[in-house]
Formats: sequence, structure tokens, C-alpha cells
Amino acid sequence: MKFDAIMHISFYTTQLDKMVDFYTNVLGARQKVVVRYKEYLSHPERKAMYQKALTSPDDIFYTYLELAPGQFIELFPATPDQKPHRPWNEAADYSHFALTVPDIHEASRILQQRGLKPDTAISQGPSHTYQQWFHDPDGNKFELMQLTDQSWQVTGHC
Repeated sequence: MKFDAIMHISFYTTQLDKMVDFYTNVLGARQKVVVRYKEYLSHPERKAMYQKALTSPDDIFYTYLELAPGQFIELFPATPDQKPHRPWNEAADYSHFALTVPDIHEASRILQQRGLKPDTAISQGPSHTYQQWFHDPDGNKFELMQLTDQSWQVTGHC
């Protein structure tokens, strides 16, 4: 089996509008898909979504924000019964996602001009890759990465 790419990463959020604003206006993603519950009115077999479609058809079920062609952040509004967002690295589960850029210094400058404060300075790790860390309004960590010709992600290193 061969994979083409990671298509999306998905988050639940209690602040959908703020997250959409962040990913579109700060990171520059494009909101490409908005699915409302009314899409499930013809799918009674999907019981939970169908019931929500009957009571709140125009509520957003999820949205796709395109960061690069065919690569998305998917956001779902949190439901009242979901537990709160956990602090970063509190549990042995999701940690972060990374976005590659051709020029990390330029990308960092643009993000800072848009009001985003970095969590770290730009550094180069032992893998010969430049990196800088940020977080979104929900605290989800993400890493900007600039690969070099010597980056282990390019050359391999086992």
C-alpha cells in the first residue's frame, strides 16, 4: 500500500468562529468546505446527525480549511458532553502538527505581523531542519519547519 499524503488533521473546538478566523486570517488557509446538519436530512440512518438536522439544520457540523492543495485542518464544534481541551503533553496522545515552509524566517515574520506570537525562537535541530513553534487559539501546538538539503527527513537517517 502507498499513501499519497496526510489529507487532514481534525480538531473539536468550543470556539469554532475564532479557530476559523485564526486558520484563515492568520495562517492563510482557505475555508473550502462547510457542512451543515441539513445535509443529513436525507440520511435517517445517521441517527445523531439526522436528529440534529431536524432541530438545528443550519448549524455547522464540520468545516475544512485548506492549508495547501488537498491538505486540510478539519474543525468540528464540540458537543456539550465532550471533556475540555487538555493542556499540551498532558497525556500520551496527540502532540502537534508541522507545516513546511520554503523560508522559515519570512514565514515567522509574516505570522508575527499578523499578531501571532511564537512559542520559541527559530532553531536548527540535529536533523538539520529549522523549526519554530506556535499554537492556535485552543492551544493546539504546531511547528513551522524549513527543510534543508541535509535534513534527515530528506536524506534519511536510521
